[in-house]
Amino acid sequence: MSAQTTNPGYMLLFRGNEWQKGLSPEEMQTVASRWMAWFSGLKDQGKVTAGSPLEAQGKLVSGKNGRVVADGPFAESKEAVGGYFLLQVKSMDEALAIAKECPGLAYGAVVEVRPVAEACPLIAEFAEAQLTGATA
Repeated sequence: MSAQTTNPGYMLLFRGNEWQKGLSPEEMQTVASRWMAWFSGLKDQGKVTAGSPLEAQGKLVSGKNGRVVADGPFAESKEAVGGYFLLQVKSMDEALAIAKECPGLAYGAVVEVRPVAEACPLIAEFAEAQLTGATA
């Protein structure tokens, strides 16, 4: 296995599209303001390179050659991905510390922290199999 030469970053996936239900308009405005201030602060520090909320509706493409297109996503709405941040930080620990600051956590939002792969793991697996003479 080769040493990683660059750090492509970490992605925060914000799960839970219903965490804000039950909040008054004033509470929602307060949380939204905190969320934007959090994002802006991270951007000013150079720790976030992208981020956006996601619309609730979308399409799922599947089947051979993408022949099946269906309305989606079909994940439970409480678990659906509602948005993301792409972080450029040095470690998982730093990404976790940032995730723990999410203003939505107090209301039931969940933040998934994932390292972004430097390259597709399937390509690396295939290359390794070619080197060892194994068949995939």
